[in-house]
Amino acid sequence: MWNWILDRMMRDFVKVGTFVLTYPDGTRRTYGDGQAPKIEMTFHDKALPRRVVLSPDMALGEGYMDGTITFAEDDLDGFLSLATMNIARADEAWWRVLSARLHKVRRLFDQWNPAHRARANVAHHYDLSSTLYDLFLDEDRQYSCAYFADPSMSLDAAQRAKKHHIAGKLLLRPGMRVLEIGCGWGGMALTLARDYGVEVLGVTLSEEQHRIATERAKAAGLQNRVTFRLQDYRDVTGQFDRIVSIGMFEHVGAPHFREYFRHVHDLLTEDGVALIHSIGRAHPPGHTSPWIQKYIFPGGYCPSLSEMAAAVEHEDLYPTDIEVWRLHYAETLRHWSARFAAREQEARALFDERFCRMWRYYLKAAEVTFRYNRQCVFQFQMARRQEAVPLTRDYLYPADASARHHAAE
Repeated sequence: MWNWILDRMMRDFVKVGTFVLTYPDGTRRTYGDGQAPKIEMTFHDKALPRRVVLSPDMALGEGYMDGTITFAEDDLDGFLSLATMNIARADEAWWRVLSARLHKVRRLFDQWNPAHRARANVAHHYDLSSTLYDLFLDEDRQYSCAYFADPSMSLDAAQRAKKHHIAGKLLLRPGMRVLEIGCGWGGMALTLARDYGVEVLGVTLSEEQHRIATERAKAAGLQNRVTFRLQDYRDVTGQFDRIVSIGMFEHVGAPHFREYFRHVHDLLTEDGVALIHSIGRAHPPGHTSPWIQKYIFPGGYCPSLSEMAAAVEHEDLYPTDIEVWRLHYAETLRHWSARFAAREQEARALFDERFCRMWRYYLKAAEVTFRYNRQCVFQFQMARRQEAVPLTRDYLYPADASARHHAAE
């Protein structure tokens, strides 16, 4: 019965490319339009058809982790690309509609992140061995989307470009007080203090990140201008000239969006400016993959533009600029995936084969989602007063602005 149901699902699902599936009993079925790309997948566990029917994301991710799902020539990248391209075209398939409705019921529970739960969720991912992140991140440990202002940029150069692009949007002046919500391993805060002369308070819920960031500030001689606290953003008090948050909003959870922006509003000075950088979706509101929810980012959710904008509006913040980065994260993840693959033996020594397969699946699945399924990055600049930022974007691109002005003359 389960083979028959899965066969029906696959016929509805695969419209682009060619997908060959070998079932556990040896039955071989071909789906799609017969065109390239062609992917061959084999199930080695008789329970897999039932599991895939009931929860495709979870079953496929766990099957790859456990080695009970294999691909011809181990072409995980090809499979994920083909699957994601078809996912982008399969919103009306009956089983996709049913799955979305079921996940919508669970959404509030999965994304309910009070302080104690937020700490546990952060520890699940960010308190893994710090050595793991050295295997694939840039020299500054930027674990968020890089900015490839030039496609030929190295990962390190693109991450530096990201930091300075964001700094430009913050309109910094020496001596300003800056709050960073979700400071990671401290790279952004240290850059702002060193290169822009500001004072930074960075908060994180990760003990490992807090320890390393504090050590880095001391080693750089910036401990008098940069402070890192192991603290929930909801517990921060005082007011700040600028607030920056990079790659943290994805961990807030939809039930807390207004609460988050209420704190941003209250922590900003009257003329303050905030820049929130977050993964988002160019789709209506949705849900997080159950596999990602369980293994990678518990409590995580990438918001739609409409969800972010509604929360900003309701908390009396003025959106002064919204920028959408489309393929920058796909390129960032391509670099991360290649770097991880080159040092996978070291990751295996830290963890085990199953962990390495999980991490490989995560990085590649994330890349193809940005490349083929309308995942992007939003940069929301906002203020309490619309006059807090210049009327045009010329301040971000002074050389370009000068050229345009001369041309106009």
